[in-house]
Amino acid sequence: MAGFTVAIVGRPNVGKSTLFNRLLEQRKAIVDDQSGVTRDRQYGIADWNGKTFNVIDTGGFVTNSDDVFEREIRKQAKVAMEEANVIIFMCDVTTGITDLDADVANILRRTSKPVFLVVNKVDNSQRQLEATEFYSMGFDHIHFLSSMTGSGTGELLDDVVSFITPEMEDARLDTDIPKIAIIGQPNVGKSSLLNALVGVERNIVSDIAGTTRDTIHTRYNMFQKDFMLIDTAGIRRKTKVHEDLEFYSVIRAIKAVDESDVVMLLLDAEKGITAQDLSIFSLAARKGKGVVVLVNKWDLVEKGTNTARDYEKTLKERLAPFSDVPIIFTSVTEKQRIFKAIETALDVYENRKRRIQTSVLNDVLLKAIEAYHPPVVRGIPIRIKYVTQIPTHTPAFAFFCNLPDDVKTPYRNYLENQIRTKFNFTGVPLKIFFRKK
Repeated sequence: MAGFTVAIVGRPNVGKSTLFNRLLEQRKAIVDDQSGVTRDRQYGIADWNGKTFNVIDTGGFVTNSDDVFEREIRKQAKVAMEEANVIIFMCDVTTGITDLDADVANILRRTSKPVFLVVNKVDNSQRQLEATEFYSMGFDHIHFLSSMTGSGTGELLDDVVSFITPEMEDARLDTDIPKIAIIGQPNVGKSSLLNALVGVERNIVSDIAGTTRDTIHTRYNMFQKDFMLIDTAGIRRKTKVHEDLEFYSVIRAIKAVDESDVVMLLLDAEKGITAQDLSIFSLAARKGKGVVVLVNKWDLVEKGTNTARDYEKTLKERLAPFSDVPIIFTSVTEKQRIFKAIETALDVYENRKRRIQTSVLNDVLLKAIEAYHPPVVRGIPIRIKYVTQIPTHTPAFAFFCNLPDDVKTPYRNYLENQIRTKFNFTGVPLKIFFRKK
């Protein structure tokens, strides 16, 4: 799982999002051909030459008003310097070096981390010539490319992945106890949950204007349970300065997801699930982490006969296609169901480790395939002969058949549902592969 993070910074309209989409496209076909997995793409996972890393497009985090534009961009450059492993600083050859570019460059020169100056829209020889003025900015790594056509992006990626060491790729904490991350929007009750579980008030929110710099790791060892809680509650707005730290919290949440085995996603019962929550949820699923959804502040919701049932149904529709997820209605202040939440997270951890014997798997699934055959392709029936579980961190299954490329999503979903129905993988994303027999 990727623990290496690349942030793309720069002023608006230089092509950051286009480059971001292109970097993720490299991997789309390999990792996930389910539709609707990522919604609101500000961050995702890229893959190049077998190395995997997180990519964050800061463009999605700048508020669209002129007076705060410049301040936001400078702030994000600083956050990227602190949090990312590598920074891609993007400029536009058609405008040349602007004052804002020079400002951001001054900030980025103070970091010891690798900064790649990427000059975009260089798609002909005239622009190649014009781009040479950017050498005056004094960065070691300079790339001329066109994020629209993709020319030059391969060389950039080669350069980026050369900085990834094996330790950086796997950011999971080196302990053999379960690691559970608490993530969610500000003010949904993350710190309160941690305090309620541990039973002590921890000084998580500092009095100093600013933010706690690290995710907080707490060992829980009571009532015959031993696990690590990874808390992103250190993400707080500055008390005196009114500024949005959403970008900060996203980087923190991604790091917490990387380090964990199971993610507890806290939602505010009154607000429901936001686009940001959905993005983090689908990111956790794509990284193969177990997921438990906690609907907090449930005590504040007016309840009728089927309030919880209807709420859960709506929530699962939003989470689709991965909807086999435990949903628990909690109130951290009232300590309602918070220990049930932990029990469930530990169950999901066990589900994620579950290994099914090949003989049992074939016995059950070949009957399911017999009951509902794969479709016929070009007059040839698809025949699945054999299935086995692949030895990976997260549950993955390989189906061996005559036409692996022709098995479509609906049938893949049918097989996944059969695995979920017959064996307990609640809260755990499954990967299914088809291979040539």
